[in-house]
Amino acid sequence: MTQNTENVQRETVLVTSGTGKTGRRVVERLAARGVVVRAGSRSGEVRFDWADESGWAPALRGADAAYVTYYPDLAAPGAPEAMAAFGRIATENGVRRLVLLSGRGEPQAVAAEESLRRSAAGAELTVVRSAFFAQNFSEGAMLDGVLGGEVVFPAGGTAEPFVDIDDLADVVVAALTEDGHAGAVHELTGPRLLTFDEVVSEIASATGRSVRYLPVSGAEYAQMLEGYGVPGPEAGFLADLFTMLLDGHNATVTEGVKQVLGRDPKDFGAFARAAAQSGAWKG
Repeated sequence: MTQNTENVQRETVLVTSGTGKTGRRVVERLAARGVVVRAGSRSGEVRFDWADESGWAPALRGADAAYVTYYPDLAAPGAPEAMAAFGRIATENGVRRLVLLSGRGEPQAVAAEESLRRSAAGAELTVVRSAFFAQNFSEGAMLDGVLGGEVVFPAGGTAEPFVDIDDLADVVVAALTEDGHAGAVHELTGPRLLTFDEVVSEIASATGRSVRYLPVSGAEYAQMLEGYGVPGPEAGFLADLFTMLLDGHNATVTEGVKQVLGRDPKDFGAFARAAAQSGAWKG
C-alpha cells in the first residue's frame, strides 16, 4: 500500500481549466488523492489559455496526464485545429494520458475528439461525453434566470438527462488515475429525463421560489444573448448548438456513471435540494 501511494504521489496532472465548473472539482479530488495538480487558468500560477498556444508547452512540460476542457466548446469552429496542436505538444512533452471532456450527441465535437486522438497517438485517450450539467442552474448560465424567476432557453418540451458535475468529476478522476480507461468513450447522464418545465418545478419545490420556464426559438435566444453583450457570431453559434442538442436525439439515459463508479448517478431532485441547502439560490 505504501509503495502504491508513493507512485500516485509522483504523478503530475494538468487541468487545463482548473477554475471552471468541472476543472475545480477535478483539482480538489486529485489533490485529495495526493496527486500533484497543475490548475491551469489565464491568470493563475499555471498559465493556460486556449487563445495563446505559446503557454501550452510550459504548462504540459513534466506532466504525466492532462484533463482537457476546451473553451468555448468542443463543437466550436477552430476546436479540431486546437486539439491537433494540443495533442502534438502534449505528446512532445511526455504526457502519457489524456481525458477529454466532450458533449453528448455533438457531431462537431466528435471531429475535435478525432483530431486529438490522431495527434496524440502516443498517449492514452479517454473521452467523457456529458449531458447538460445540473449545475448550470446553480452556478452557470441559467442561475440569473432562476434568481429572476424566469428561465429562458430554446429547449421547447424536449427532455434531457441532466448530469451532476460531481459525478462527472469522479469519472474524470478515475480515468486520470486508474487503469482500464484507455480508448474508452464514457457517455454520462443523470438517472432520468426531465423537461425544462420539470426542472424549474424541482427547483421551485426545493427553494420555495416562484420559477417558470419560458421556451423561445433559437433566433430569439441568440437575440437575447446579444442583448447581454455576447458577440453576434458567438450568440448564433450557442443558439444553434443548444437547438440542435435539444431536438430530442439526446433524450435517453445511459449507464455511464454506474459503469465507471459502480453506483447510480445523482438525481436532479437530490442536486436541487443540496444546492438549495447550500444557499446557491439565495440571491
